[in-house]
Amino acid sequence: MNENPGRLIEVNGLGMYVEDHGAGDPVILLHGWPDSARLWRHQVPFLTAHGFRVITPDLRGMGRSERPAEVAAYHIANVVGDVTGILDALGVESAHLVGHDWGAAVAWLTAMTNPQRVRRLVVLSVPHPQVPATIRQREMAWYQLYFQFEGAAEAHLALGDWALLRELSRGDGDQQQYLADLSRPGALTASLNWYRANLAPRAPRRPPSPTAAALPPVKAPTLGIWSTNDHYLAGGRMEQSAAFVEGPWRYEEIADASHWIPLDAPDHLNRLLAEWLS
Repeated sequence: MNENPGRLIEVNGLGMYVEDHGAGDPVILLHGWPDSARLWRHQVPFLTAHGFRVITPDLRGMGRSERPAEVAAYHIANVVGDVTGILDALGVESAHLVGHDWGAAVAWLTAMTNPQRVRRLVVLSVPHPQVPATIRQREMAWYQLYFQFEGAAEAHLALGDWALLRELSRGDGDQQQYLADLSRPGALTASLNWYRANLAPRAPRRPPSPTAAALPPVKAPTLGIWSTNDHYLAGGRMEQSAAFVEGPWRYEEIADASHWIPLDAPDHLNRLLAEWLS
C-alpha cells in the first residue's frame, strides 16, 4: 500500500480528496451519506492484498473534499462527472465500480452513461433508480423529505449534541466520525444538498420526463447487495434491479447487518468482492 495514498486533486474545478492504494486492476469505491473514504477501511487492505489498485475518493461536499455552496452543484450528473474525472486524472481508462448509499446511486448512473469506463459493478443497499418505490419504501425514507427544509433541518439535526442525528442513525456506522465531519463549517449543509439537488419533490411532468425514460440498461456484470437490518431501504427492490441490467446479474443478501454493510459485515463483503471482481 502507498505510504501517503491521500491527496487533493482538481476535478471539475473542485479540490477532491482521493486515496490511491496498491497496484493492479483498478477499482473505485464510492461512499454515501454521511460517510467519507474511511467507510472502506476494511476493504482497502483486503483488495490491495488480492492484486487490486483501490481508489477511494471523498465525494464532493463530504469528508475532506471541497464543498460548493450551490445546491445544484450536487446534482448526481455532476458527481458522475467527478468519477470519470478522477479516473482521467489518475490515468485509468476503465475500472471496477463499487458504491454504497449515494455512492451506489452514482455508480448505477455512471455504469449507464459511461459503460466504457465500468468493467464490473457492485451496488450496496440502493436499487436501480427505475425500480418503483413502494409505500413501505416511502415510509422508510421520511427523512429525505425532512432534509429539504433548509436551515431547519440543519438546526434540528445538530440540536442537543446531535440528538436527532444519533437517533436517526440508531448508533450504526461511524458515529463519532460523522459528528466530527458534520461539525465543520458548511459541512452539514453541503451533505444535505445531495438530497435537495436530487430528491426535492417536484410536480410530475406530462408527458413523463424523457431523462428517466432514456436511461439505457446496465451492460456491466452487476452484483446487488442488501442487508436485512437496513432501516432506510426496503428489501425486494434490489432484487427487482435485475430487470434493468443487460449484463450478468447476481443478488446477495447479508443477514443481520445494518445499512452500513462495509462496517458491519466486512469479511462477508470482502469475500463477495474478491469473487465478483476477480
